[in-house]
Amino acid sequence: HRPQLIIAGGSAYPREIDFKRFREIADEVGALFLVDMAHFAGLVAGGAHPNPLDHAHIATTTTHKTLRGPRGGMILTNDEALAKKINSAIFPGIQGGPLMHVIAAKAVAFGEALQPEFKNYAAQVVANA
Repeated sequence: HRPQLIIAGGSAYPREIDFKRFREIADEVGALFLVDMAHFAGLVAGGAHPNPLDHAHIATTTTHKTLRGPRGGMILTNDEALAKKINSAIFPGIQGGPLMHVIAAKAVAFGEALQPEFKNYAAQVVANA
């Protein structure tokens, strides 16, 4: 089989995913590798979980779970060609209008994720698991 896209991620998976191996497999078959990191994005931001962005072509996440922000989502890539395809597929057809108060709240959440206390939070989440 030659899949075009391989997806990794989970909501209740208590192990670290081998993102490097998934990427190797994706490269072997000529597929893109996408990571759904919605449930552990805050742990990545806090340094308590491996960063899938080191290996994934694309990552998706929410802003409200372990990142502790308002409801929302993000699609991340470092590939400019992929970014253009994603942007043209999402905007303006699927994406709603921007809400400035929600954008501001996300900025606050991202700012908090940069603070040393956020690392403590992420480490405690892992310790409690």
